[in-house]
Amino acid sequence: MVTLEPHFVHATGLPEEDPKQSDQKIAHQQRIRNRASVQYQVIASPASASLAERLASQQPDRFTYHETSWGKFPDGTDNIVVSGFSPYNLISGEHVLFLAEFGDNDVTLSQYQVMIVLLQSFIKSLTVVLPYYPVGTMERVTTEGTVATASTYAHLFSSLPSCGTPTRLMVYDLHTLQNRFYLHGHAVASLHTTIPLLKRRLETTQVDCIAFPDDGAAKRFQDSFSGSAKEIVVCGKTRGPNDKRTVKIQEGSVAGRHVVIVDDLVQTGGTLYETGKVLKEAGAVSVSAFVAHAVFPNQSWKRFAKGGDRAVFDRFYVTNSVSTVTDQLPTGEGEVFEVLDLLDTVITDLDNFSSL
Repeated sequence: MVTLEPHFVHATGLPEEDPKQSDQKIAHQQRIRNRASVQYQVIASPASASLAERLASQQPDRFTYHETSWGKFPDGTDNIVVSGFSPYNLISGEHVLFLAEFGDNDVTLSQYQVMIVLLQSFIKSLTVVLPYYPVGTMERVTTEGTVATASTYAHLFSSLPSCGTPTRLMVYDLHTLQNRFYLHGHAVASLHTTIPLLKRRLETTQVDCIAFPDDGAAKRFQDSFSGSAKEIVVCGKTRGPNDKRTVKIQEGSVAGRHVVIVDDLVQTGGTLYETGKVLKEAGAVSVSAFVAHAVFPNQSWKRFAKGGDRAVFDRFYVTNSVSTVTDQLPTGEGEVFEVLDLLDTVITDLDNFSSL
């Protein structure tokens, strides 16, 4: 005999939530509230010190920031001193939040060393916030001998000491999601996205069309805009005469629309620029861009700034996930760039393990 689940109905005749589901919902909400009450001792990389200070200033009852001296000995080796251990040990037995930014190999190694010391200090847990995972695109090897740095970074994280619970690595808009599963042992990736930050910003704009520069970006982000009234446009590169690859619109129309192109990161920005040109030529009223991670090596952002040879965008939105770059960007009235602050997003995602 088949047992049917009871169907609950309001007096109005509308379906009522199953009491079991209601209890689960209440329990889930209580767990979120409990997480939001967790207090953290905060350590930060040099580039993340400003974020740590603002974090502690905004919620002093929850976040206590301890400055770190990132010095060097005369021979160039690290001379690092983490505060919070002397004259009284305020770190041991506590939840620790480490704000990381891997700007180059030198600072990356220095930060790994601090993580090891923290995990060997009898802490309760370690959460590492690394908004931009810089080696995400180096996850495959086509020529023998090439180093897949996504794999080597994963080995370093996975080899961190254990404090009894895995180290949580919080990253945003990871270029290739399979990197999440490169971690093993004592580290677990917690994947998040900056798209809600963009969507809140777009609520105060005329943007009525979301465009993706290629199929990869569409696969990563299109679901985030499902249910939206905005037109969705997907572009891609096609091979033309003389084997030249050009950007073309593959799905949707931008004619008469205000468009924002969405992607995970920008380096030199060649494809982003070509996409912007194509959309304007196709009749877009305005074209802006958003990238989660503004890498811009060798100050390539200057080409997109006002007066630059790639100044095709009305607005260029980025987050401060790479603060060493975004701190240099010209912003304000009359400028192209606008930096969206990750502070509140990080606070929210500390308590949310499934935002992606």
